[in-house]
Amino acid sequence: MSLRLLFDAYAAVLGLITGSYLNVVVHRLPRGLSTVAPRSACPACGAPIAMRDNLPLVSFALLGGRCRQCKAPIAWRYPLVEAATAALFVACLERFGLSRETPAAALFCCLMIALGLIDLEHLMLPDRITLPGIAVGLALQPWLPWGGLRQAAAGALLGAAILLAIWGAWYLVRHEEGMGLGDVKMLAMIGAFLGWRDVLVTLVFASLAGSLTGLALIWGGGAGLRSKLPFGSFLALGGIAALFGGREVAGWYAGLL
Repeated sequence: MSLRLLFDAYAAVLGLITGSYLNVVVHRLPRGLSTVAPRSACPACGAPIAMRDNLPLVSFALLGGRCRQCKAPIAWRYPLVEAATAALFVACLERFGLSRETPAAALFCCLMIALGLIDLEHLMLPDRITLPGIAVGLALQPWLPWGGLRQAAAGALLGAAILLAIWGAWYLVRHEEGMGLGDVKMLAMIGAFLGWRDVLVTLVFASLAGSLTGLALIWGGGAGLRSKLPFGSFLALGGIAALFGGREVAGWYAGLL
């Protein structure tokens, strides 16, 4: 096995383990529960999950996707999150190499996964993730060559300002909230990590994905014009897209101008 494949395999295993913890975060944090204790249990019967049944991907396959005790089905979200986190960790390593950017990029992906899935299920974006995320994104900038502290601070301010302006304008016109303030904090966090240019890339991607999804749901009869969509989930997709291709997209667009 080549050294590159060995590092990729290590990143994948680390991603699987991290993805398993992200599943705990997504399930417990919105419910106000500790993500550390007690140990995981079946949500159907409450039986504690043994170590042998808590191995990422492997246990799900060996158990046939069912609880060992009560045979209740295990949600497919669990192995999908583990696999997606592993894939993103490998992608971070391939994109940024053995550098200081790689763990920062992997951390950013974890935040996007957690926030995107929590918003998808609960239509909320916890301050316990977004606010510390802003601080961490800014604090990491002296060690990251892709933006710099000024770019990150500008990104955090721009991300918050854009969505806050949209939120305020919608409230003035319609006298109702068009989106939650959690989206404002999440885009500020993305800007704190990636800088102001990638805030714009994220917002364009998220708006396009959200619009297409909304139109598809309306066309299929699954939603109406006033239905709420988890915009944080689309911001998460946009943030990951910006992480891996934001600079290229911004450079291509600047070239057109």
